[in-house]
Amino acid sequence: MKKIPIIKSRRVRSTPFTSRIENQGVSGYSVYNRMLLPVSFGSIENEYLHLKEHVQIWDVSVQREIEITGVDSDKLVQFMTCRDLSNAKLGKCYYAPLIDGNGNLVNDPIIFKLDEKKWRVCIADSDVLFFAKGLASGKNFNVDICEANVDTIAVQGPKSENLMQKVFGHEIKELKFFNYKYYNFKGVKHLISKTGYSKQGGYEIHIENTTSGLELYDYFFKIGKDFNLKAGAPNLIERIEGGLLSYGNDIDNRDNPLECGFDKYVNLESNIVFLGKEKLKKVKEEGIKKKLMGVKINTKSINITEGTPLNLENIKIGELRSGAFSPKFGKIVGIAMIKKEFCKITQEFQIKLNNKLVKGEICNLPIT
Repeated sequence: MKKIPIIKSRRVRSTPFTSRIENQGVSGYSVYNRMLLPVSFGSIENEYLHLKEHVQIWDVSVQREIEITGVDSDKLVQFMTCRDLSNAKLGKCYYAPLIDGNGNLVNDPIIFKLDEKKWRVCIADSDVLFFAKGLASGKNFNVDICEANVDTIAVQGPKSENLMQKVFGHEIKELKFFNYKYYNFKGVKHLISKTGYSKQGGYEIHIENTTSGLELYDYFFKIGKDFNLKAGAPNLIERIEGGLLSYGNDIDNRDNPLECGFDKYVNLESNIVFLGKEKLKKVKEEGIKKKLMGVKINTKSINITEGTPLNLENIKIGELRSGAFSPKFGKIVGIAMIKKEFCKITQEFQIKLNNKLVKGEICNLPIT
């Protein structure tokens, strides 16, 4: 496929770290929430191997944070998600699917409760700002909604904890998974969560003070040689193997959370009020018609730009939504939406790739 450069403009925003990652050799961008998302610094296979052994820093400022404050902020945040947040606590992070009136996915953010009437919704790639504003207006909720001036860097990999300890002290090791806390760097406090878009462990640093954030970024690389630190990006291979879903790729507004394996985040029996609740009750009562599954495909080359049919004896049984060559398995691994009756482990199928029919089989997520 021909490579065409991305032209920067106000429509496609840079981040505070863009100049630094370009000096560090970024080789490819995607566009995410109308911002530049680094996707590679060379070979994604080499980056995959490095991520699983060492530590990387990613510029993930594209994960915009929608701030919702005011007396009705609890009501609005709960109205957007099928997860019960009525007992949400300060210091905790909540993975919470957002859904529309039909019970279909709008986004799959992580939500922080920062104060009694202040929330942050750290979003995937869709326009939650105007979704929230529309709901607030329609329901006459007394809230203020804005995109917070926050840029995020992720520290990911098995050596991330030791690197973070060298910067923020021993206390950082006590931070539990899906929790957040404020930590000091040279007199400036930064909100740090033990989260991230990899299965290798790590943290995300939510930066409000840009000057301090740039200094922190540079300091990581100043001391990072002992940890084999490199600039990196969310890795397609690693996240597919780990079953980490990408809104807009693996899941979108055609899908409901029960089809995507989010059952534990769908609280239909509680008294909470949220958009699409009755629709999801009906889906659960009738049963889902399709389900997200892993796949393994017997080839080594793939380029997915649209959903690609999976067939069994000329019957379409599903759609491949993401795929990448896995050094671990020596073949393509992917994430697909499969008709429920064909969601059987080792179920075989055929797929047309590079003008050739190749065989594959269905497997669980994460892929093992």
